Amino acid sequence: MSAKQDMGLLDATLQHLKALVGFDTRNPPRAIGTAGLFDYVRAQLPGFEVAVTDYGAGAVTLHAVRGKPKYLFNVHMDTVPDSPDWSADPHQLRLGADRAIGLGACDIKGAAAALLAVANACSGPLALLLSTDEEANDARCIAGFLAQRHDYQAVIVAEPTKGEAVLAHRGIQSVLMRFVGHAGHASGEQQPGDSALHQAVRWGDAALDFVAAQSHQRFGGLTGLRFNIGRIEGGIKANMIAPSAELRFGCRPLPTMDPDQLLEDFRTLLDTPPAEFTETFRGTSLPSGDTATAETRRLVARDLADELEIPIGNAVDFWTEAALFSAAGYTAFVYGPGDIAQAHSADEWVSLAQLQHYAETLYRIVARGKA
Repeated sequence: MSAKQDMGLLDATLQHLKALVGFDTRNPPRAIGTAGLFDYVRAQLPGFEVAVTDYGAGAVTLHAVRGKPKYLFNVHMDTVPDSPDWSADPHQLRLGADRAIGLGACDIKGAAAALLAVANACSGPLALLLSTDEEANDARCIAGFLAQRHDYQAVIVAEPTKGEAVLAHRGIQSVLMRFVGHAGHASGEQQPGDSALHQAVRWGDAALDFVAAQSHQRFGGLTGLRFNIGRIEGGIKANMIAPSAELRFGCRPLPTMDPDQLLEDFRTLLDTPPAEFTETFRGTSLPSGDTATAETRRLVARDLADELEIPIGNAVDFWTEAALFSAAGYTAFVYGPGDIAQAHSADEWVSLAQLQHYAETLYRIVARGKA
């Protein structure tokens, strides 16, 4: 492409990004329907076969296909809610000297805008899947899409990766625990199981020791187990033994860690397990599978990124829906413009240089018929 064509591609990307940011797709509340944003996208895709599917509760997908593409580009269109710290209307795209500012510009409507620009700048085969449920731990869209087998060799999932292909990331698991004790006066000697809060604290201490013991484990540049106790609640007052307590924690395992065994290890850290231990969300790691399978899938994804001339970056700690495609048997990696450090922040922004480079890379892939 010439320099003039390059700038034209960026200009088109920014025009689409302005429109996409203008649609309120915050999740929650995920008040998203099949019109609005999806009417706009459909209008930008002449010559594509387009299917829009509503899975309920604001979970909508748009699957668009032109020709016979080998790869599927997936972008989630929902955003996190805006915070009071925004300095201007989050749904009004603002352009700075080196950045585009707006809710979802980085995470990850910038990628969708570039795909729309490329779709109109060349006529090569291309397949897109836009979805709206990534930000709320409710993967209806991808689960619904994967309920039927699609003839794609690989899926490239857009998230902010600084324009590099990410081949591996952690899984994510969230757990609710409840402890039960016996209410009473706190002046007397207590047995280990009397106070529900004491049980929760002892469990937390054992959990931190367990996590520290995993620090030697590694995969694809990631090391150890990420873990966080997010909330402990219970008890009545200082001189009363707590009859009940609730603890919520999350962990982010390596692809090589068995999530079921990990839960059992956490559940049985104390001699007496908690009264309730419920996994509230699970996202598998990327790539999925046992150690040998995960490594094989990572190498296949690496070869594809090399073939498409996309630079390969480090594995990351954050979770993406690429893991869902990997678990379904597709080769998958993560690739998009922007830095995760700007995602979910007030005055969220994406670099214009990264937007342009991402669009140029997509154009090269699609125009050459490699997609």
